[in-house]
Amino acid sequence: MRFAIFGDIHSNLEALQAVLADARDCGCTHHVCLGDIVGYNANPHECVDVIRNLGCPVVMGNHDEQAYLNDNKENFNPLADTAIRWTRAHLPEEDKAWLSKLRLVRQVRDFTIVHATLDTPHQWGYVFNQLDAAASFNYQFTNLCFFGHTHSPRAYVRDESVRSVPLDVLQIEPGKKYFINGGSVGQPRDGDWHASYCIFHADKNLVELRRVEYDINTAQDKVVEAGLPQRLADRLALGA
Repeated sequence: MRFAIFGDIHSNLEALQAVLADARDCGCTHHVCLGDIVGYNANPHECVDVIRNLGCPVVMGNHDEQAYLNDNKENFNPLADTAIRWTRAHLPEEDKAWLSKLRLVRQVRDFTIVHATLDTPHQWGYVFNQLDAAASFNYQFTNLCFFGHTHSPRAYVRDESVRSVPLDVLQIEPGKKYFINGGSVGQPRDGDWHASYCIFHADKNLVELRRVEYDINTAQDKVVEAGLPQRLADRLALGA
């Protein structure tokens, strides 16, 4: 059993399609979405439609929440604010209703999924270091949890202490807890523009990070043609 675990799609249809194709080629049998399906890029409806049709477990991200509200609940930066207002205007009511029903935290099989943190998932806090991860570990009741939100691959393990560990290929060991972020499908921010996700090989207790090439030029052109800020198109190529 192999789970393709991905999030932070951010309306980037080309990246999402490439990730799903790679997951299929890698023999993935199940899909899990960590939220932020919409925001920033130009295909919010199409991305919601793809995820909805997968029928897979999904948790809500902060951009998903903002998309169905009438006005901003949190202080987005100017780029994010412009993009989410554009998204609201272009997202069908049916999609907004579907997003509004997503849960903040879910257990899938024997692991947990959340977009932000486990201690205060509704506050959309970021996990950037061991101290941030430690707070979530206190609320983690499975050995393994996948999260998103930072757009950067990272993994933390708690045994005698909380440590950051490499993610490329990570063996999940009994008696330890793991808090893992597979990066972003649609807007990576770790200096690598390739779409990022991970595969959980459940039969081997192994997590594998994947980077996938996609049609970035088309994604950028769509952003510009939609009237979204040029900077949103430019940052795709920078992985920033």
